[in-house]
Amino acid sequence: MLTYDSTGFRLDGRPLRILSGAMHYFRTRPEQWPQRLAALRAMGLNTVETYVPWNLHEPGPGRYERLGELGDFLDEAHRQGLWTIVRPGPYICAEWDNGGLPGWLTARVGRRARTADPEYLAAVDAFFDALLPQVVERQLGRPGGSVLMVQVENEYGSFGGDAEYLAHLARGLRERGVTVPLFTSDGPEDHMLAAGTVPGVLATVNFGSDPEEAFALLRRHRPDDPPFCMEYWNGWFDHWGKPHHGRDADDAADTLRRILAAGGSFNIYMAHGGTNFGTTAGANHADPPFNSTDWTHSPYQPVTTSYDYDAPLDERGAPAAKYEPFRQVIAEFAAAHPEEARYADGRTPELPEPAPVLPAATVELTAFAPFPFEPAVTSPVAPTFEELGLEHGLVRYTVRVPDLSGEHPLAIEGLRDRATLWLDGKRTAELERGVPHEPVTASGGTEVRLLVESLGRVNYGPQVGETKGVTGGIRHERQYLHGCRAEVGRLDPLPVTEYRPGGPGPETLARGELRLAETGDTFLAVPGGHHGYLWVNGFLLGRYDARGPQITLYCPQPLLRTGANEITLLELGDAAPAAVELRAGPDLG
Repeated sequence: MLTYDSTGFRLDGRPLRILSGAMHYFRTRPEQWPQRLAALRAMGLNTVETYVPWNLHEPGPGRYERLGELGDFLDEAHRQGLWTIVRPGPYICAEWDNGGLPGWLTARVGRRARTADPEYLAAVDAFFDALLPQVVERQLGRPGGSVLMVQVENEYGSFGGDAEYLAHLARGLRERGVTVPLFTSDGPEDHMLAAGTVPGVLATVNFGSDPEEAFALLRRHRPDDPPFCMEYWNGWFDHWGKPHHGRDADDAADTLRRILAAGGSFNIYMAHGGTNFGTTAGANHADPPFNSTDWTHSPYQPVTTSYDYDAPLDERGAPAAKYEPFRQVIAEFAAAHPEEARYADGRTPELPEPAPVLPAATVELTAFAPFPFEPAVTSPVAPTFEELGLEHGLVRYTVRVPDLSGEHPLAIEGLRDRATLWLDGKRTAELERGVPHEPVTASGGTEVRLLVESLGRVNYGPQVGETKGVTGGIRHERQYLHGCRAEVGRLDPLPVTEYRPGGPGPETLARGELRLAETGDTFLAVPGGHHGYLWVNGFLLGRYDARGPQITLYCPQPLLRTGANEITLLELGDAAPAAVELRAGPDLG
């Protein structure tokens, strides 16, 4: 049994310092979990933490998918000698699309999400009914059990103060059989800790520096709770069009040492970041006041496909710059405090080798096909993605300016997030959410076609739960254009279509073949590519974008096979590039 008081944690009556690292099972292929977990254990960690993304497991109301992956991950952690911390949300942030909340639900409940609203709580309760049995049966004290703690919501003090909502979640976890300690996590700010904590539930704090100050503030709010940094931000994530983030390894190790010296437990966020495969990356929004005078960038900032995070283990699971300094700090602590630095088993595992990396190569794109859109739906106004039953992907909207209307400016209200504008079949402009552009005019009788792409729902702050597509309307001067035709383009799974030799064109899939005698990890680049998507053997790796900072997309070994492999690309710029390159290392900017 895990217990705690102001002096720290005890496991079965003996002192325990929780030395944890974050690794998300959903950002790494299951075949790679053993290597990553063993590497974290070899760094000296005794615990691994993971979020649970609700929208991954319930993509439609009552339609559950991949639920068992969490239990499989917890079992593998136990095999590797690690305890586990589970953070099931329902909101997780995590730079994940919509903070993990299902888009179909937030489109329905709007601002009532993350409150005690009965409709929202009913959906949460149904999801927890489906998810939690695999956590309950793997709690500490049960055969093969490794779960030490379970979180209530996530950083709720940064969002709201509905105490009834938090109490409902905590009560629901207990009623469903969670007996291990519950906890909350918030920033080390008075208003966040005041609003985000629950009476009788352990409070923890998240920070990247100044642990002494953060723990002192936590103690003022919770004098009977032990110091615990639930998210030690040792690195950071990236946005498209912004610089790549990094942090000096010695500086990060010094903060880790100070956490331990202050008597704290920790969870390194991230210990292994992984990848935002497909369209799972979230976005941030610089909410008012937005003080930028740079008219080339929007307050909306989508997150990159890579979630490397400048973590101790890089995106492919290899030790990075922080790995050895962190290992040394933990080893020094363990030598000085052997009773506290306990492990689930007595093994001292060696650092495992990640998969080999394939040599550099070029895959020519030789077969092409128009991207297949679904049959058009007609609506009086442009429908949102959610109204069309689309989580992420493309929608092609077509409207016509009434005859004899004269020439006036066009306006797209509530564009989310990126669009290509065609007037009478001519590519006219690229539009991006929040970025001013040169005025575009159209005269009577003009066909207006708009290819709209979603780039990730905001995952943090008041704009969580946003809808996608054209969320306002298409106007000609002040007059709305009606009779809109909307064609849905789904990206995942890769649409089945007939490829032919030829050349690239607008909205075209391009395919090439990669033949391999042996498999391994690789990093794919699209030289000459403007912006688009890349699939390997039908698996959507994610987005690429010439703005950077990320240049290469990580392709893990389990996605490849000996013999023929299909590389497919959808370029949303003027024309598809001629080739995709395999590179021997990552380029994250």
